[in-house]
Amino acid sequence: MASTNCVVLTIIMALSLLNINVGVALAARHLLQVPPTLPGVSLPPLPSIPNLPQPTLPTTQPSLPKPGALPPLPSFATLPTIPKLTMPPLPTLPTAIPSFPFFSPPPSKTSP
Repeated sequence: MASTNCVVLTIIMALSLLNINVGVALAARHLLQVPPTLPGVSLPPLPSIPNLPQPTLPTTQPSLPKPGALPPLPSFATLPTIPKLTMPPLPTLPTAIPSFPFFSPPPSKTSP
């Protein structure tokens, strides 16, 4: 029963999709056959592009440094000296192991 319902539903959906395509095709054909009802509209002429001023370019190029020539380096003689840091003394660890008192074992019970 359920399988026949699915088959019927599938057929109905396929037919409805086919009808949509046919309807769109008929509407497009109708639009192509109808003469345009709007009068011919002409666009105004485009404005002319104004001439932009041309910049004057220099005729000589700036001089470049020779390859391999380095600029002068700054002087490092004026840098302040770094103060020396002193480390605090490290604590010493004790080397003597303290002795622990050992107690004697409890007396054993005597058997009767």
